[in-house]
Amino acid sequence: MRTVRKRNHEKLDEKNLVRVLEYLEQDKPITKKEACSMLNISYNTTRLNSIIEDFKDTLKFRAVRKAQNRGRKATDYEVKQAIEMYLDEQPVSGIAQALYRSTTFVRNLLDRVGVPQKRPTTQQGLGAKIGYLPDECVSEEFSPDEKVWCARYDLPARIIKGSFDKRHNCNVYHVYVIELTNFDSPYFGNIKEGGFHAHFASYDLGSLRHLNKYDINI
Repeated sequence: MRTVRKRNHEKLDEKNLVRVLEYLEQDKPITKKEACSMLNISYNTTRLNSIIEDFKDTLKFRAVRKAQNRGRKATDYEVKQAIEMYLDEQPVSGIAQALYRSTTFVRNLLDRVGVPQKRPTTQQGLGAKIGYLPDECVSEEFSPDEKVWCARYDLPARIIKGSFDKRHNCNVYHVYVIELTNFDSPYFGNIKEGGFHAHFASYDLGSLRHLNKYDINI
């Protein structure tokens, strides 16, 4: 496969490339100049052809790999990758693309191993209902520094400490909810992890211990 270097201002994401390719291959195709404009690249037919051919090669290679994987059960590597990518907030479509599998295959895999599912952001946060936790995630006790799943925000969290709440007759935990970020701070350099402190009852948190057997890095 060819390798086309992308410049920052260029719109060479897959969704846009699919759209341009469809327009170029329709009965009345757009001009190459229009295609360059849609991709936000300089008018250069040679480079446009290279970009289009590279993308076609990628699609063909992906189709071949998906066909090879069809009917095969998930390998240990695929299970590990799918869990880690999902907990790192990667969309199912992106995971499926990386593993050369269908989105249905990835969703079923995550369900089977007991990975808590994420909801749309409009259904998360204060005032929203608690997200569903698989049976494997249910636990009443957690340990300091343990990584858990925060069902209120659909994000991983780190246990800081816990105590028993007599009023509600359950354990309550002080946690640090982890949010992935990617920004440059003038004081601390590039920051890839942010978050906030919160308190939750044990039934609002999900255990991830059952995923340890897949040797994942949460």
